[in-house]
Amino acid sequence: MNFASDNVSPFCPEILEALANEGKSSAPAYGGDDISTQLDAAFSKLFETDVAVIPVATGTAANCISLSALVSPYGGVVCHHEAHINEDESTGVAFFTGGAKLLPMEGPTAKLEADELNQFVAEQANRGIHSVAPECVAITQATELGTVYSVEEVNAIAEVCRKHDLKLFMDGARFANAVAHLGCTPADITWKAGVDILSFGATKNGAMAVDAIVLFDPALKTRIEQARKRSGHLHSKHRYLATQLLAYVQNDVWLKNAGHANEAATVLADLLCQHGAHLAHPAEGNELFVNLDLGVADKLRAAGVQFHPWPSLGANVYRFVAAWNTDIAQIQGLNERLD
Repeated sequence: MNFASDNVSPFCPEILEALANEGKSSAPAYGGDDISTQLDAAFSKLFETDVAVIPVATGTAANCISLSALVSPYGGVVCHHEAHINEDESTGVAFFTGGAKLLPMEGPTAKLEADELNQFVAEQANRGIHSVAPECVAITQATELGTVYSVEEVNAIAEVCRKHDLKLFMDGARFANAVAHLGCTPADITWKAGVDILSFGATKNGAMAVDAIVLFDPALKTRIEQARKRSGHLHSKHRYLATQLLAYVQNDVWLKNAGHANEAATVLADLLCQHGAHLAHPAEGNELFVNLDLGVADKLRAAGVQFHPWPSLGANVYRFVAAWNTDIAQIQGLNERLD
């Protein structure tokens, strides 16, 4: 069983079927096809407000192109030091924004806290022209450590942004897992709370290779489209990105997949804890960070289970990531291998 990442999972059946059907005929290129023109309406219905949707093939492109519309080349983006844009996207933010600087800060379980954010921003903004003033705050939902911002927490962070006249960006690579955990509407933790742009993840949750940039101010669409073209992320066969996204949101496939991944993570957490492990912190999405006895870790590896050590949280802490297609029966079958 592979718990190394949810990126290892295949396409889900609904997306595979949609791609096969769309692959039977020709269509206009660069987003001029009928499928692509349905995206804005489909996502506007999902988010209960008018939005504009820009598909791209990678999460890095979704994050960095989004930030290029929210921050100037000489501005700063406040984020958690564990944030994907800080730890895993090289100098992508600086490249796409023309030089903007990341301003990482601390917070428990990879989450920013409103009071500390307010103090951090105030201190940064008062340092004058010789330094970098924050122009945007970026949060990750769900976070890189598998925790989820509540509706109240997002609202509190947005209030700090309004106080300091900052934009608010949400990296939603695992947005579906967060919504499935919270049981709220997508609107509740995005535009209603004050989020300006969301990167809406699909690749980790059953798609082939697509994430959506969701603009809660549709007037930004032209600017984002220009940035996408300039950076080489406009697909000629745009319809195959749009096809995936439509199949993903229709009939709540995105939530069904995420709910299964979350459930599988919960089952795995219970099993591991029965064998002496304990969670480094509560698991709220599809990622687990677990303190494991070396003997248990060895037994899991002997059973063919793949997972990663996570030394930043401790010498014996490991990350397990469940996916939309994780077999819960197989997890339960590990019990006898660990006895």
